[in-house]
Amino acid sequence: MKLYYNPGVCSLAPHIALREAGMAFTLEKVDPATGRTEHGTDFLSINPNAYVPALEIAPGLILTEGPAILQYIADQAPVAKLAPANGTMERYQLQSWLNFITSEIHKAFSPLFKPGMPAEAKTAFKEQLATRFDHVERRLTKHDYLLDSGFSVADAYLFVTTGWSGFVGIDLQRWPAIVAFRKRIEARPSVQAAMMAEGLLKAAA
Repeated sequence: MKLYYNPGVCSLAPHIALREAGMAFTLEKVDPATGRTEHGTDFLSINPNAYVPALEIAPGLILTEGPAILQYIADQAPVAKLAPANGTMERYQLQSWLNFITSEIHKAFSPLFKPGMPAEAKTAFKEQLATRFDHVERRLTKHDYLLDSGFSVADAYLFVTTGWSGFVGIDLQRWPAIVAFRKRIEARPSVQAAMMAEGLLKAAA
C-alpha cells in the first residue's frame, strides 16, 4: 500500500490513520509545482484530479478523496477502532463529521491560500470559517473527540485542517476547546511519527 502525499496538507490525515491502524505502507511525495512524484512519475497518471491524497491499494488500484481513504483505512483495521461499525448510528455521525470537515472547513481554507484573492473575499471566508469553528467548539467543549466512542479518523482530519489556521492569519485562541483538542491529538504517537516522517517536526537533540 502506498500513500501519495504533500507534507502538512490534507494527506497528513490518512498518513496518521495508517499509523494508527498499524498497517504496512510506503510514502511517495508529490511535488505540486512539477506534478511529478519524488520517483519521477507523472502524478496525473496516478490521480487525474492532480491532488493528494491518493492511496495505491494494489498496482493499478487507486483510491482518491480524503474521506473515502480515511474510511477505507479504518475498515481495514477494525481492532484500531478508528471508525464505528457499519450500520450503527455513530457510523453515520462519523460520515456527517467527515462531510462537514470536507465541505465547510477544508474547502473554506482553499481560497485563503491564493495570493490573488481580494482582501474582502478572504475576510468573508475567514468569517465563514469562524462560524464553523464555533460549531466544532461547542462539541469539543463537552467532549474530548468528535465521536462519543473516542478517537476516530474524523479527529485526524480535523487536526490537520485546523492546523492551517496560523498560515492564513486565524488565531485559534478564540476557540480554547479546539486548541486543547489539537494538543491532545498532537501528543498521540501516530501523529508525532507522521509529522516527523513528513518533515514537520524536528528530531529531538
